[in-house]
Amino acid sequence: MMKKDQHTPHIGFGKAGMFPQEEMLEVGRKRSRLIIGIPKDHPDIESRVALTPEAVEVLVNQGHEVIIESGAGKAANYTDHDYSENGGFIVQEKEQVYQCDIILRLSPLSAEEIKLLKGDQILFTTLNLPQQTETCIRMLMQKRVIAVAFEFLRGEDNSFPVIKAMSEIAGTAAVQVASEYLSNSRNGKGVLLGGVSGITPTEIVILGAGTAAEYAARAAMGLGASIKVFDYSLIKLRRLQKHLGTRIYTSVFHPKVLRKDIQSADVVIGAMYQHTNVPRMLLDEDMVRKMKEGSVIIDLTIDQGGCIETSEIRTIENPTFTKFGILHYCVPNIASRVSRTASIAMSNVLSPLLIEMGEFGGFMNHLKENRGLRNGVFIYNGILTKKSIGDRFGIPSRDIDLLLAAF
Repeated sequence: MMKKDQHTPHIGFGKAGMFPQEEMLEVGRKRSRLIIGIPKDHPDIESRVALTPEAVEVLVNQGHEVIIESGAGKAANYTDHDYSENGGFIVQEKEQVYQCDIILRLSPLSAEEIKLLKGDQILFTTLNLPQQTETCIRMLMQKRVIAVAFEFLRGEDNSFPVIKAMSEIAGTAAVQVASEYLSNSRNGKGVLLGGVSGITPTEIVILGAGTAAEYAARAAMGLGASIKVFDYSLIKLRRLQKHLGTRIYTSVFHPKVLRKDIQSADVVIGAMYQHTNVPRMLLDEDMVRKMKEGSVIIDLTIDQGGCIETSEIRTIENPTFTKFGILHYCVPNIASRVSRTASIAMSNVLSPLLIEMGEFGGFMNHLKENRGLRNGVFIYNGILTKKSIGDRFGIPSRDIDLLLAAF
């Protein structure tokens, strides 16, 4: 059974109905009409949705169609009515969404969901390599999809817009989480995160000096906490000082200095972005053992394998565990704690990309023109294009630029 707003144009689910239809622009370039599908995510691991109702309205007004599985926005507090009122087409059967030409899905597809794909489609998703399986990668290859990973997308300034947006949220959320788990409300040791007159302020150690670290530092400074930031790069440490506009304690990673500061820390936030298949552990088990009992560790890099040896991946429903008397919070998508904000941030990145795609005459035309989009591709028509994935699973890979030149 399907529901749709009375003003929503009719969508045919036959073979012809799912292919983009082209019309002429004033400038002579052919505009492609995109059919975009948003399936429901797993509520126990993901609360965000790729497009907000407002973003759907913009896309529909551009002549595109957006098909949403019923309940896809529920965890972000968006109702089916919100989407239908903005021109979205609501369907009850997930099989219908997986027939769309372009699919937006935040968490990686399971093997059962991959089976629902019709093949030769565009899939935007999170790769999440440390938790990815060889079976799912090979199944996607067999479906001959073009798969694009959100975390690999580059912007015009050569940054990673999705990672940057989520890192800003994650850094701020990490301090909120630390405050929550230090308090009595979560059976913490009853410490106020921050500082008040006559009482020594809470000590926070941040591992890394990137975007997540910067926003964690900003949030902690606002509460009056004492902050210490470690990184391998002096350039990043100087840049952090400049962005914060004030002097804070910074240091390169030196075992003796780090060990001393970890022992007095109330909170440790792991925010060192990992660039390799083998995660670099910044805190070993012995360092964690010597932390103060009741302290909190938040490993924001757990989706990349973690940067603290005692970290273990958890879910939104079961986010914490205690080891050596230290509470660990290790959720890959901490931004899902503030799902509405995170969904808006995702939409701010994805909706302009989709609009541009339509203006260019479809995904393939845009792919040839946009190097940042090409950087996001990890499977192209069934061929693996990322060496890091190939090395992990023993699958041959090809360069995307060479493949595009050949087709």
